[in-house]
Amino acid sequence: MEQNPTRIPSPLLSLVPILVLVSLLFVTIRIFGSDALSGASQIVLLTSTGVCCLIAMTYCRVRWKVLELAMVNNITGVSTALIILLIIGALSGTWMISGVVPTLIYYGMQIIHPSFFLASTCVICAIVSVMTGSSWTTIATIGIAFLGIGQAQGFSEGWIAGAIISGAYFGDKISPLSDTTILAASTTDTPLFKHIRYMLITTVPSILITLIIFIIAGLSHQATASEHIAQYSAALKETFHISGWLLIVPVVTGILIARRVPSIITLFVSMLLAAIFAVIFQPGILQEISGSAVRTAESVFKGMMMSMYGGTSIDTGDPGLNELVATRGMSGMLNTIWLILCAMCFGGAMAASGMLASITSVFLRFMKRTVGLVASTVLSGLSLNICTADQYISIILTGNMFKDIYANKGYKSQLLSRTIEDSVTVTSVLIPWNTCGMTQATILGVATLTYLPYCFFNLISPLMSIAIAALGFKISKNNEKTESITTS
Repeated sequence: MEQNPTRIPSPLLSLVPILVLVSLLFVTIRIFGSDALSGASQIVLLTSTGVCCLIAMTYCRVRWKVLELAMVNNITGVSTALIILLIIGALSGTWMISGVVPTLIYYGMQIIHPSFFLASTCVICAIVSVMTGSSWTTIATIGIAFLGIGQAQGFSEGWIAGAIISGAYFGDKISPLSDTTILAASTTDTPLFKHIRYMLITTVPSILITLIIFIIAGLSHQATASEHIAQYSAALKETFHISGWLLIVPVVTGILIARRVPSIITLFVSMLLAAIFAVIFQPGILQEISGSAVRTAESVFKGMMMSMYGGTSIDTGDPGLNELVATRGMSGMLNTIWLILCAMCFGGAMAASGMLASITSVFLRFMKRTVGLVASTVLSGLSLNICTADQYISIILTGNMFKDIYANKGYKSQLLSRTIEDSVTVTSVLIPWNTCGMTQATILGVATLTYLPYCFFNLISPLMSIAIAALGFKISKNNEKTESITTS
């Protein structure tokens, strides 16, 4: 079986499937709006995959079996993420229905002052993400609570989601428990903690600038929502049984994370614990969800199961709060999973056809100086994020493509591993069809393009990586401690 294309496509020809993808997505989103994820975007991805395969088979002479195997391998690579997505859907439903999220929102509204809400949200999400090593878990739990608090305090959902995502991805990026951090280090053969320490050079300035922006935005915010907050608090207390005992669920989840229990097990245990607490503290709500007129063991069990797998709607007396506490369960993740599967097909076809390698080869001509090398890596990582629609694949491909180049030019591996994290890990959530962008938009209920302008940490990090390289600050080379901008 052929493993490589017999004719390498030119960069211009390689851009054809991407141009088809971007053009069709533009038209689709313009016509369908937020409903584009319900099927139209998936068809666009499959159509773009078809265009890629047509070029690969006719021009590059790649056999169909090779393309098919690449797509299957891509899908296999994200199978764990798909399972996590389903569990997160069930976890989000049980955390909401059990009263865990409403309790966090209720107490949070009493404690966090509106002027410092955005900065506080960013810092707390960063701390939680460092401890968990997972931006997805952080956003799916404490992130949803902050979204409710921020809406009650009068902030737009774009600003709130931007603060949540900025903090979550800062923690994910530097946590030794993070799979992307470990993957970037291992792909480039960099010791993990050396990789993390070297990342602080670009990551700390990025988060400090981000916090300054959020503090200024918070101080400029008109804190006129005290009546709204009181209304939200009263509606929450009247609808849910608010109790400090419900905080046991996030505490136990944190303990499991601290003990490095695998993510799937942690999330599943947290979901089951929240379901038990829902039966104990919110039997009336479970009865309402089941549609039964009488509260029985059967109706409570039915309501509990429905909160895990299906959508729920609770009448709190406040339309805005009704929308916030509505859940989608596992079924709410199916469109995202469908989209991820289609995106993996596109990424696999682009890689197997040689088109990804052809596009990234364009960046090689700009690698005459340190800043050119780093900028090329950043652009390549971002391009792979767009093309492959998955951060894990992008990290591996970027590391493999540039590892020998950095070594031949005398740079230590941590420069490459840091640049990969600065360009791939943090930008994945900004791309609507990337697995991270789709997931966070689904979990928070905020469109990717809505929160994108406010994810300051994610936007600043790639630019900071290039800026530090341009300054030549602590650019490590073999047999040298530091190196200013050098020519090769």
